[in-house]
Amino acid sequence: MTKRYGAAQALRGIDLSVAQGELFGFLGPNGAGKTTGIRILLDLIRPTSGHARVLGFDAQAEAVEARRRIGYLPGDAQFYRDMTSAELFAYVEQLRDGGVDHNYLRRLVDDLHLDVKRPIKALSRGNRQKAAVIQALMAQPELVILDEPTTGLDPLMQDVVEELLREVAADGRTVFFSSHLLAEVEQVCTRAAILREGRIVSVIDLAEQRRIAPREVHVVFEQAPPPDAFNAVPGIRVVRLEGTEARFETDGNVDALIKALARYTVLELESAEPTLEDLFRKYYEAPQEPPESEVAS
Repeated sequence: MTKRYGAAQALRGIDLSVAQGELFGFLGPNGAGKTTGIRILLDLIRPTSGHARVLGFDAQAEAVEARRRIGYLPGDAQFYRDMTSAELFAYVEQLRDGGVDHNYLRRLVDDLHLDVKRPIKALSRGNRQKAAVIQALMAQPELVILDEPTTGLDPLMQDVVEELLREVAADGRTVFFSSHLLAEVEQVCTRAAILREGRIVSVIDLAEQRRIAPREVHVVFEQAPPPDAFNAVPGIRVVRLEGTEARFETDGNVDALIKALARYTVLELESAEPTLEDLFRKYYEAPQEPPESEVAS
């Protein structure tokens, strides 16, 4: 799927499939094309080429049927400012022809500590975001599409929203959300697509990535070991060995390294898994070559 705005290309040909019940992250910095992709799924804009299907419906030809089953949080949600949050939720319920579980709605309000009697224009940025999250979740839709869902929320409320999204997926429904917050995606998602300049450069299975990714080990010795002390240890790479400090990268199995370290007096040992931030940096620091069609043009 592609999307052009005049001479500018927002999406340069993306191909993506998300399964029912997934917590899927759409990851990239501002300007990468995340919001454009989401707006096409909702038929708020049309693709230049290609197509999208949502819950089995053509996102353009059957947009109304698709949207009946979607809860949506835009990146900068705007509501009628003279309404209270309670009036907003009643309005959303009418738009959806009812079908809202009021016990669940009350639970969302209580969990997010929202005063529903205050006019929206009197709410802080964080409280407006709480109202936006609630209106997206309140009808318990089959698919929840969220554009930067925790913007403006304090860390405690971010944790609450993340737990609510896990519950949606545990219920067999699907969450698709964009974010530039790497820690948020890592905490919540099972898979994530990394978007760069309108292209998907990788789709990551986060659990598998953690399993196979190299682990970094930092060691401080009492006395400096010989410079070649660890060169023959299988499954490790010596990143740095200077004086009494060493940094290693392992293939995930640290047993051989631990046995090699046992020959020396170790004062400190710290092991760390690579984070999504490390992976993200790898994709964004690497040079990106344009496809042949663009080179030719």
